[in-house]
Amino acid sequence: MPPSLPAPTPPCILVADDDPSSRRFLCDGLRSLGARVQDCIDGAQALQLARGEAFDLLLLDCRMPGAGAREVLAALRADEAAASAKSAAVACSAELDGATQRDLLTCGFSAVLRKPCDIADLQRILALLPGSMPVLDDAAALRASGDATTMRALRQLLRDELALLYQELGLPDHDRAALDDRLHRLRSSCGFCGTAALAADVARLQQRLRDDPRDAVPAITQFRSAVQVTLQALDT
Repeated sequence: MPPSLPAPTPPCILVADDDPSSRRFLCDGLRSLGARVQDCIDGAQALQLARGEAFDLLLLDCRMPGAGAREVLAALRADEAAASAKSAAVACSAELDGATQRDLLTCGFSAVLRKPCDIADLQRILALLPGSMPVLDDAAALRASGDATTMRALRQLLRDELALLYQELGLPDHDRAALDDRLHRLRSSCGFCGTAALAADVARLQQRLRDDPRDAVPAITQFRSAVQVTLQALDT
């Protein structure tokens, strides 16, 4: 019998929120999804903890005593000695209009979480972590496509589509209606090709475009990176 593989290390997440109810839900919800969670109640504590420990993800409330999400993240990014200087970060708030979301994404947050939220929202947040889903899942692709020959053919079609889309997203202007239609079809292709991580990135981009279509530059930039990673996997 082959040796068993070691269990994956659960992600370690810092939750900083001064509201007791929100903090309790976020911590309990993330723990129920398998994460290890450290929590605190204000910006000063968040900075202290994040400087001393390398968290996989920082979940920061936008309005906390002392310093909110923006201030905490800016201080960490400017401190090369901070253990969590390069950790992924998500901003959360009960008040999020389109302009605020754009500003937060531009500031370096990977995503924005609107409160109140649910377990599905927390699952999407965890999907942001590197390695949370494989770039290519051969087993899933075989189940969906039926056989290896069909899987390879579908992946070649996907690769061609992604290469064209990557180039087009680098241009300054986009037809947003046409892009939404392409993203919808791309999600279906991802299902047949075993690229669930890219499908999650597609869903996030669609949501951001719908929340505020006026300025989607940060979201499209992040999505192009995900497309590039998938293309590299398909080419190997």
